[in-house]
This record gives sequence, C-alpha cells and structure tokens, in this order.
Amino acid sequence: MTGRRYYITTLADWRHHAHRFTNSHWLALNNGDIANRELAATARIVVLVDADEGVHLALDDDAAFEALPHPFAPKAISHAAHEALAAHGVTPGATTFDAAEAVARAHPLLRPRVF
Repeated sequence: MTGRRYYITTLADWRHHAHRFTNSHWLALNNGDIANRELAATARIVVLVDADEGVHLALDDDAAFEALPHPFAPKAISHAAHEALAAHGVTPGATTFDAAEAVARAHPLLRPRVF
C-alpha cells in the first residue's frame, strides 16, 4: 500500500531517491535556478511523493527532505517551508493543504486528493 506526502528538497536529492517512488510530481521553487532551459541540480523543489511507508520513513530520516505536515492536518508549515513557497503565493501560517492548493495553480497534479 502506498501513501502520498509533500516534501521540499533539491532536484539532485529527488533524483537520488526517485527510483524508489511509485509516482512523484514536482515544481521548481525558484525560476532563477533555470539556465539554458535546464534546472540546476541544486534547485529547490516541492515534490508530492507517492510511495510505500518504508520509502517515506527513509525520506523522514534524510536531512535533505523537509516533510510537510499531512495536508488535512490543521498544522501550519514551517517558516522555512513558507519562505521557500512564498513565490507561489503561500502566505504565513498556511497549512500544507493551503500550500498545495497554491502550487497547484502552476502544476495541477500537486493538488491534494483523497483518492
């Protein structure tokens, strides 16, 4: 059984773990990281990872991945996550659901879903 979870990481760290994901979708957090139509490996991204519990536990232990709270939990994202997502319209005190809805304007597959 798999589950979905949101993280903030770098493109290089996503690539390092991507083979373990059932599915994933990501969005660059800063267009300034794009040069010659390529995204730098150090570019920060927000990623929705669909994977089994073991993969999520491994990502929780990896300092390169900041896990966001469950989208339906009434808990605000961290200050660091807010700063990373602010360019996409995420406001201070936003929950993961609020942040996901904001970034979904640029990438609709990042919208939270129950199914």
